[in-house]
Amino acid sequence: MTFKAIVVNKTEAGLTAELTTLEPADLGEGDVTVAVEYSTINYKDGIAISGRSAIIQRFPLVPGIDLAGTVEASDNLSFKPGDKVVVHGWGLGATHNGGFAQKARVPAGWLTRLPGNISTWQAAAIGTAGFTAMLSVLALEHNGVAPSSGDILVTGANGGAGSVAIALLSRLGYRVVASTGRLNEAEYLTALGAAEIVDRKTLSEPSPNPIQPARWAGAIDAVGSHTLVNVLAQTQYGGAVASFGLAQGIDLPGTVLPFIGRSVTLAGVDSVNAPDAKRDQAYRRLATDLDWRKLDAMTTTVGLAAAPEIARSIFGGTIRGRVVVDVNA
Repeated sequence: MTFKAIVVNKTEAGLTAELTTLEPADLGEGDVTVAVEYSTINYKDGIAISGRSAIIQRFPLVPGIDLAGTVEASDNLSFKPGDKVVVHGWGLGATHNGGFAQKARVPAGWLTRLPGNISTWQAAAIGTAGFTAMLSVLALEHNGVAPSSGDILVTGANGGAGSVAIALLSRLGYRVVASTGRLNEAEYLTALGAAEIVDRKTLSEPSPNPIQPARWAGAIDAVGSHTLVNVLAQTQYGGAVASFGLAQGIDLPGTVLPFIGRSVTLAGVDSVNAPDAKRDQAYRRLATDLDWRKLDAMTTTVGLAAAPEIARSIFGGTIRGRVVVDVNA
């Protein structure tokens, strides 16, 4: 009945993350037990395991903000053994044992039942990053941005969310412009569907101009700070920008002029506490709108023991696309 897991502890020297063996009594609270098959490595996992921010709020804890697997036991009538499920966000990997383990026990309200054509590996490859990308696309659509509206900018394009966003938008017929600091990987981005690549330096520096020549009908931003300010300043009249990231910073050192001068909408996107209806909508759309060949091409699979080191390296700009963790490997 024991199972393998990565456990994070807090020491005087900092955080440790080690592969260990746990008992069922270690699982924690919840009414559904899941035999985890896959987890993923997201930017937030890197922050959590490195200790750059206090995402993990109690120790010891199993990290991993995603999990995908099969229901093993359930005290809730909404789920039964054999159901294929995925969990993104909530308190997973922060206040509650997460996905870097072969088993998890979670509240039934955290689970999303997978559509029949999405496997647990694919759900993990989508992960929080891909789920957030889909929510961002839905936000653009909600605000009237259509393929005929004009170019869509995706910042942080080489990352997991950026990669999935490009694949989704291109399949839906949008012309996508990808912003990246890794211009040597332009071929990767064009294979995902980007029609044009721009150097992130053209957007990341402070600008004295709160309104700049209009370029984008919409944008999906993973970066924040000066980058987001410049994206807003370059968005066309009536356009929309979906924002979910803070890779450059949490500040927004701009003005209200894009909002009141061009009627630009800034739509915040949250994947942690998204309600069930929005999660189900996102997965219904992912089931039809995501090119699975592109998802395969952007995804690498690693074993459980390798997860902490890879999570810590996510800030070095060496990881692209998605990384799935096979917890049984």
